[in-house]
Amino acid sequence: MKKRVGIIGGGASGLVAAIGAARNGAEVTVIEHMDRVGKKILSTGNGRCNLTNYKMEEDCYRCGRKDFPMQVIRGFDVKETLDLFMGLGIVPKDRNGYVYPNSDQAASVLDVLRTELERLKVRILLSCQIEKIEKKKNGGFLVHTDQGKVETDALILAAGSKAAPSTGSDGSGYEYARQLGHSVIKPLPALVQLRCQGNLYKQMAGIRTEAEVRLQADGITLASDRGELQITDYGLSGIPIFQVSRYAARALDEKKKVRVYVDFMPGWDDNESFRLLKKRALLLAYKPAEELFTGMLNRKLAQALLKLAGIDPNTPCGSLTGKQLEKIRKELKEYEAVVMSVNPFANAQVCCGGVDANEVDGTTMESKICPGLYLAGEILDVDGICGGYNLQFAWSSGMIAGRCAAGNAEKKSIEKKSIEKKNIEKKRNINKKPMEKKPVKKYAEKKYTQKTRRTART
Repeated sequence: MKKRVGIIGGGASGLVAAIGAARNGAEVTVIEHMDRVGKKILSTGNGRCNLTNYKMEEDCYRCGRKDFPMQVIRGFDVKETLDLFMGLGIVPKDRNGYVYPNSDQAASVLDVLRTELERLKVRILLSCQIEKIEKKKNGGFLVHTDQGKVETDALILAAGSKAAPSTGSDGSGYEYARQLGHSVIKPLPALVQLRCQGNLYKQMAGIRTEAEVRLQADGITLASDRGELQITDYGLSGIPIFQVSRYAARALDEKKKVRVYVDFMPGWDDNESFRLLKKRALLLAYKPAEELFTGMLNRKLAQALLKLAGIDPNTPCGSLTGKQLEKIRKELKEYEAVVMSVNPFANAQVCCGGVDANEVDGTTMESKICPGLYLAGEILDVDGICGGYNLQFAWSSGMIAGRCAAGNAEKKSIEKKSIEKKNIEKKRNINKKPMEKKPVKKYAEKKYTQKTRRTART
């Protein structure tokens, strides 16, 4: 008799979990509360679907249990992921380590996943609302829905986070996890824009410029990143802001004072930038101060920095004092943004927080709290930086969960036989004289380090 595997959630991790389980002989049912599966996949990578990234490192992920994300990814790595998608018909394209489908269309990825699910005869219940999940005394689960009861031998929770609720991620999975005994670390928006205090943002809105950002909470630096900064009419956006935003969200939730310091000339140190300003002031001595940054910075940004430094834009460059030039340098290299809030879940790509990773076996994705329950994807307390990392975690955790959920009964049987075999051998050897143990030669473990990449593209 086929093992029955139920999957709650038809997103990236849920669909791959369904494929993994069905390929391993399970009878699979996917329960999706939206009118179609994979809606969030369509929005990834700005509609191009950044499938994965060739550079996978521990520092590319944030999790309460630091080693957990890479433990999962090693169980189904980048090569295996690409083999999966190439086998389904996707031709991958490498852009400096960022991997996309050659079509540059996220719809292509969803199409091949759906085709494979049809081939495997996976049952998909759409617009299906869950009313209750019941853990059966003799093992397995009974999922009560508005379309009837779904009985399963194993259950995979792949219901996503609270980010981008319009795609189906409404956070309902957290409550299911709690009902089944799990702890949930408070979910907060991540990979999201920052709302800042001040009236100059409307004046600077639309500016895109290379910058380095440094985020502090109560005066302590928590994170930094460099890349293309985008200034909006309410604050800061762009990849470097996304990368540090999860720290801002958590610090603000803890009622800490959050500041972002922006360096608009990251290639120059403080002394070099001051000398450059002094040289330009002499060169442009008879021109107004607003011309000081011509050919150097965006005009709107230059006007804002002069205003912040208290410099009249009509002041001749040649009359700027050393003290005034230092004020300009400070705004140029250490612009301070007071962060009031992060944008809501509707604007976030992912969440920080979720089901505590310490309660999940990273080699099988099975719950340590509730046997037979598996968890995959964004529902877990794992968030990656921009660049295909969150999708890779979804593919990896989903495939592992699907395979292990389908093979769980067989795995337990093998483990039972192994224990029985050890007990028999123990009885046989009980009267034997133990062999003399030889000392084991130990070798020093070599440690390798790599320079962490600090920027990535969505």
